Amino acid sequence: MSVPTYTAGGERSGRFDLPESIFGQVPHMAVMHQAFLRQRNNARQGTAKVKHRDEVAGGGAKPYRQKGTGRARHGSTREPSMVGGGTVFGPEPRSYAEKMPRKMRRLALRSALSVKASERKVTVLENFVMEEPRTAEMVSLLHAIGVDDTALVVLPAANEVVARSTSNLPWAKVILASNLNLYDLFTHDRVIIAKDAVSVLEQTFSPPAPRRGWVAEEAGG
Repeated sequence: MSVPTYTAGGERSGRFDLPESIFGQVPHMAVMHQAFLRQRNNARQGTAKVKHRDEVAGGGAKPYRQKGTGRARHGSTREPSMVGGGTVFGPEPRSYAEKMPRKMRRLALRSALSVKASERKVTVLENFVMEEPRTAEMVSLLHAIGVDDTALVVLPAANEVVARSTSNLPWAKVILASNLNLYDLFTHDRVIIAKDAVSVLEQTFSPPAPRRGWVAEEAGG
């Protein structure tokens, strides 16, 4: 699949063939959904906490006498039925972390990139030649290459100038190719990939080569 390429000045320079191993995957919706939920759950702090009866302050003395008041019999103000008392079945600190095999995580990412490519929302940028951080220059560049919504800029390595030029834009984000994830792909409409970052994506997220015995068995069959 080929996508348009642009220069650092925002001018159309030709087309670039994306690797089929990354951008030609048949989307696996179930794995994408599972991987997305896993990422969101792993981001949860899980620090919600209530106080139980033994953790509420006070309640050492009987609130009122046992008989003659016409009210229910209570032995402590820390009882769950009392106002200000403890909570019975409230949340406790816990971990929401989920595990997922690496092959499935990479399959989900390849599926998401393939969906973006099929929707014509992937653009390759040849390079960045910004000498100092300039937000206005970054805005002009993104608009020149056709970005009219949110954008995710994928770089092969850390670039402080590009990162600082984008940090003030609430609709754009810079991310390293090795740190690419489903949440950022799903929450940004356009994907702008630096040309050198394509090889990093291919090296990091390509599917594993089939085993030699499996190939021989298939060939023999």
